[in-house]
Amino acid sequence: MTKPPIALSLTDVTKVYPGVVALERVNLSLTGGEIVGLIGENGAGKSTLMKVLGGTIAPNAGTITVDGHDHAALTPREANDLGIAFVHQELNTFGNLDVAGNILLGREIVSAPFGTLDQAAMVRTVRPILDVLGAKFAPEDSAADLSLADQQILEVAKALSMKARLVIFDEPTSSLTVSETARLLGVMRQLRDDGVAVLFISHRLAEIEEVADRVVVLRDGKNAGDLPRADISKPRMVELMIGRNIGRDASRIAPSGTAPVLEFCAVSTTAYPSSKVDLTLYGGEILGLAGLVGAGRSELARVAFGIDPRNGGEVRVSGITLAPDSVASAIAAGLCLVPENRKEEGLILDFAVRENISLPNLGRLRRGWFVDRPAERDLGTASRDRLGIKTATLDGAVASLSGGNQQKVVLAKWLAMSPKVIIMDEPTRGIDVGAKREVYALMRALADTGVGILMISSDMEEVIGISDRVAVMSAGRVAGILDHDVISEPNILRLAVG
Repeated sequence: MTKPPIALSLTDVTKVYPGVVALERVNLSLTGGEIVGLIGENGAGKSTLMKVLGGTIAPNAGTITVDGHDHAALTPREANDLGIAFVHQELNTFGNLDVAGNILLGREIVSAPFGTLDQAAMVRTVRPILDVLGAKFAPEDSAADLSLADQQILEVAKALSMKARLVIFDEPTSSLTVSETARLLGVMRQLRDDGVAVLFISHRLAEIEEVADRVVVLRDGKNAGDLPRADISKPRMVELMIGRNIGRDASRIAPSGTAPVLEFCAVSTTAYPSSKVDLTLYGGEILGLAGLVGAGRSELARVAFGIDPRNGGEVRVSGITLAPDSVASAIAAGLCLVPENRKEEGLILDFAVRENISLPNLGRLRRGWFVDRPAERDLGTASRDRLGIKTATLDGAVASLSGGNQQKVVLAKWLAMSPKVIIMDEPTRGIDVGAKREVYALMRALADTGVGILMISSDMEEVIGISDRVAVMSAGRVAGILDHDVISEPNILRLAVG
């Protein structure tokens, strides 16, 4: 490092929006050579705090002190000059450029006298940075060919190329496999050992527990507590986040129905054309679908719903054989899909909350050629009340909601159609612990009414804690099914690795 370690503190920082206090007298300190976990439910103020540190918003009150100098606010340029860099959940990779071009974007090295790119100099500049991070790719490699994990490493390389003294990681592992996550956590430790301050924001409390030297908890825009390394544990973090000890989930009950509601009969996908899936979901059951990333779980869900072509076999809903490659056939039979990527595949972000909820139901909400707006509003209001969607108005864009409330909107639009089967792909990805419990309670309540739920999840704790049975996939096939009394992490992993 060419700059001394950072010493940064926020004192009584407050940010008020019209009608909303986003931050209220928040205090935070960061020094070089430590990893600080920042946790809190959605809406706790984490994003606002990041924007204050990045200089994109100015607080209404409080002091930002960096290296002994006080600031009422920072600009993005000042934050950058002070060595504050971000690794965001949403990657900013340009696939049409190589790695060196991405890392030095806006700071390209040019050669005289014509100002053309000096590609050799850029490679020489970037290579030592990649070596420090232990990157498995080269400066000349195309960014489009990098895995998600490598793209995250590339984002870290950008930060180091700007001589970052504080790197803020915002949910960086949400789309990574277990091995990729372990690799990124290793990079964080390396940064810490090199004197860089790391602020790690994550809903995955096990990762916070594994890597953080301290934990700072926000709740409702205020400091809820700090935990030193010796006191960091998931129960303690959860208690501080939501203000109470939530305890363990109640014991699961047996499925309330015995009739099959979803059947896969020798189904194969284009991803695994030689593998055939035979699987049965019963009414009133939550069937977990586990497996390593790339095992074919999401592909199976998309084939069942008719999004992707079916390579062979039959899918039946309550005895009705679905037409292949037909979403309309699936919906008509009572099958719904809550996709993994809710923002791109489950919602129209610019549409109002009520419009998203009513979208699959327009057939019964229309009056002639027009939508019956009062009926649409009544549906939206009933859905909001039923699922506890936290929104001031049904007319606001769904993009303005927290991740947990967006997920509830996705569920609301399907529940309005009284489905028989719901396939939920990573149902709690990117939402906080409080919202997770609300989603779990809703899933159990639906199962209790006889709805069959097929839950695809990479969260082992979620699979074990919620499922009545667990089917484990490996290389496009079902490697085994675990009944309730033998569901455990070792048994799931044994099947997942074949």
